[in-house]
Amino acid sequence: MQDLDKIIWRDALTFVDFFATWCGPCRMMHPVVDRFKQEMQGRVDVYKVDVDDRSTSDFVARYRIASVPTLIFFRRGEILWRQSGVIAYEELKKVLEKLEKTERIEQS
Repeated sequence: MQDLDKIIWRDALTFVDFFATWCGPCRMMHPVVDRFKQEMQGRVDVYKVDVDDRSTSDFVARYRIASVPTLIFFRRGEILWRQSGVIAYEELKKVLEKLEKTERIEQS
């Protein structure tokens, strides 16, 4: 639990996939998230959180994960983007690109 908090509070852009092993749409998202993790390496850190894992229950409750999959981009503990349900790889990539542009503009 503490590791998850440390991860999302870093300056790095972090993507978290909240899933359940029994969830059909979550299983559909696994290859998308795996590809995203591999191809976007160095641009975003990608993590998967099993909502049924007791060690993550406080974290899941804090972010009000009511349906799975729920996908969230974090930076410095702030939710930058959130969506529940299935999303295509290309759409996920576009969200990342938009967040990267926004961050660069804010830093200027």
